Amino acid sequence: PSVTGEYVGECEKIAHVKVIKFSAESLSEWEKTVGSLIKNSELSGIVVDVRNNPGGFLQGAVELASDFLDTGDVVVIEESYSGTRQEYRVDQLGRLRDDRVVVLVNKGSASSSEIFAGALKDHKRAKLVGEVTFGKGTIQEPQQINGNAGLHITIARWLTPNGFWVDEGGLKPDVEIEDKNDTEEDEQLEKAVEMLKE
Repeated sequence: PSVTGEYVGECEKIAHVKVIKFSAESLSEWEKTVGSLIKNSELSGIVVDVRNNPGGFLQGAVELASDFLDTGDVVVIEESYSGTRQEYRVDQLGRLRDDRVVVLVNKGSASSSEIFAGALKDHKRAKLVGEVTFGKGTIQEPQQINGNAGLHITIARWLTPNGFWVDEGGLKPDVEIEDKNDTEEDEQLEKAVEMLKE
């Protein structure tokens, strides 16, 4: 599965939803997850975990982010040669727009997961917790070359709604915290849960 969910925290009123990648399947899996979250009258917050999510479909990130937002841009695509811009806006009435949210990120969060996290951060819908993200803000097109070689040409770059290009150092979390390898605990998740309980 590319989307998994469980309840965490003392009373298990906080949802921990892991989005492992933005694939064709992740949208139908997301639909099921949202359906169960909406039905849960005890829900007090959502942790969306895009740690080590390498990205995938741009449209997937737009649709997931739209579920948490009212209106506005999710991402802006800027063509490399012409400089023309195309805005990808919130494309539905967000079903989770009133829920409290924290997004977990780390250096393995790249591309579409940065689009998702950047949109929620710029719209002040969520705090980011964890480590600085990978920083992949370009759209590339594969080109075949003679002799079975290939070349990826950058055709555009994407910007967060406030115009930040993540290639310039990745997204910086609101709360920087490391998940220590030598402990059983998930310090980043624990911090997110603590923030949602405040």
